[in-house]
Amino acid sequence: MLRPLFAGCALALLGSAAQAATPAPATSRYTQDPYPSTYRPLASGPVLLQGATVLTGTGQRLDRADVLLRDGKIVAVGSHLEAPADATRVAAEGKWITPGLIDVHSHLGVYPSPGVGAHSDGNEMTGPVTPNVWAEHSIWPQDPGFATALAGGVTSLQILPGSANLIGGRGVTLKNVPAVSYQAMKFPGAPWGLKMACGENPKRVYGGRNTSPGTRMGNVAGYRAAFIDASEYLRKTTPKNAAPQKKRWWQSSAKPNGNGADSEKDTGGKRDLKLDTLAGAIKGDIRVHIHCYRADEMTTMLDLAKEFGFKVSAFHHGVEAYKIADRLAAEGVCGALWADWWGFKMEAFDGIQENIAIVDRPANSCAIVHSDSEEGIQRLNQEAAKVIAHARLAGIEIAPERAIRWLTQNPAKALGIGERTGTLEPGKMADVVVWNGNPFSVYAKAEQVYVDGARIYDRADPARQPKSDFLLGQPATQGAAASGGVR
Repeated sequence: MLRPLFAGCALALLGSAAQAATPAPATSRYTQDPYPSTYRPLASGPVLLQGATVLTGTGQRLDRADVLLRDGKIVAVGSHLEAPADATRVAAEGKWITPGLIDVHSHLGVYPSPGVGAHSDGNEMTGPVTPNVWAEHSIWPQDPGFATALAGGVTSLQILPGSANLIGGRGVTLKNVPAVSYQAMKFPGAPWGLKMACGENPKRVYGGRNTSPGTRMGNVAGYRAAFIDASEYLRKTTPKNAAPQKKRWWQSSAKPNGNGADSEKDTGGKRDLKLDTLAGAIKGDIRVHIHCYRADEMTTMLDLAKEFGFKVSAFHHGVEAYKIADRLAAEGVCGALWADWWGFKMEAFDGIQENIAIVDRPANSCAIVHSDSEEGIQRLNQEAAKVIAHARLAGIEIAPERAIRWLTQNPAKALGIGERTGTLEPGKMADVVVWNGNPFSVYAKAEQVYVDGARIYDRADPARQPKSDFLLGQPATQGAAASGGVR
C-alpha cells in the first residue's frame, strides 16, 4: 500500500498480559529481538461450543459437531463431546464455527483509521532500500481498526510497511487483542516478515525524484546490490565452525579468509541493521513477502530468490498470479490476493475475478484472501464469498470447507505460524469464530470471537465489544466504531 487499541478495556482484559514474557532464544544473531513479545493469553475457563457446522480449516466439514476449548487450546472437535462440569456451554445449533481469520497483509496501526498525516507511519520514503526499519515500531495499538477487524472475526494479522520502497522493512504478526503496547499484541515466536515491492511504486516514488530506481531494470539492480552486500555480510559474520555458505558468483576468491569488503558498503565490521534483516531472509529466519502484480515480474523475483538463496513466502496482490499458478504451487509460494481489485494502475490492469480460484486449483497450492485495507479486513469472509461466486460462474465449484483455508490455514502457513493456529486441531491455539450462519453468505456476521479460548468479542454483549481509548469520550464517534471508524 502506498498512501501518505483499544486500551479502554485493556486493564480488564489483559490480566497477566502486562507481565513480561521470557524471550524465546533467537534462531540466529540476525533475528535477536530486543523488543520481545509480552503477550499472555487471557485467563479463561473451559468452553464447549455445541451442535454447530464446523469448518476445521483442514478441508473438513463436520455437521452438528462440538468444539471443546480449555487452557487456551483446542482440546477436541467432534460429536457429543464430554466437557468438565465447570465448562461454559454455548448452544450453537444453526451456527457455523471456523478458526479465527488471519490477514496476512494489513497496515492497521501504521496507517490507522482515522487516517491523518500524524499517523502516516508505514513508508520510510528516505531511500529505496530500508530493511533496517521495523513496522512494529510504528504501530499505534489504539487504532480503532483493530476492534472493527475483531468484529469481523480476525484474530491474527501481519502488519507490514508500505510499498514505496524496493525493500520496505520488517513486518510483524500480532494477536488481535486489546493492549497498551504493541509488544503485548506481538504473536509469541512468530517469525518476522520482510516486505519487498516490485513494479510501479518504487520506480514512481524515486524516479519522480530523479534518483534510482526510475525503471523496472533499476528496481532489479537495487535488489541485487542489496542482497550482494547481505551475502557478503552473512559470509563474514558466520562463525568459523559453521558450515560454509555456498559460494556465489560475485564473491572474490582472493579473500579466502573473509577479510576486507567485496562490495561497496560491506566492511565486515560493525553490526549493520539493514544487512541483519537481509541476512536473516537469506538464512530463512525471516519470511519474504513481495508486493508484485504482474506475472512476468513475479517470475523475475523467483529467479532473484534463487540467485541469492532465499525463499519467497508469498506474493501479495498478484492480479496476474493466475498466469503462473502452476509454478507458484510447484515452488511452494503462496498467493495473497484480492477477490476483485484491479485496474487502478497499469500493472493491475490484467486482473480477473477468478484469480484466487485458479491459483487454488493446482496440487500443493496456497491461495490466500488478504485485505490491505482497514475496511476490507472487516469482511474477509465476504471477499472469499465473491471468489466462490465468480468461480461458480466459470464452472468451478468450491466448497466452504476448502474456501475457509484461504482465510485461516494458508495465511498461517505463509506467516510461519501454522503449527500453532489456523486450524481447529487439538493442541492449537483456541482462536475460534462463531458465525450466525454460513460465513460465505452476504448475511454472515461473527457473533462470538475467542482468542486463546477467551471470549473477547460478543455481538450480543456490549461489555465484550472492545473500544479504543481514542474513541472514548468523543460523542461524535459514538456508534461509529462498529462500522469502521469515525464518521
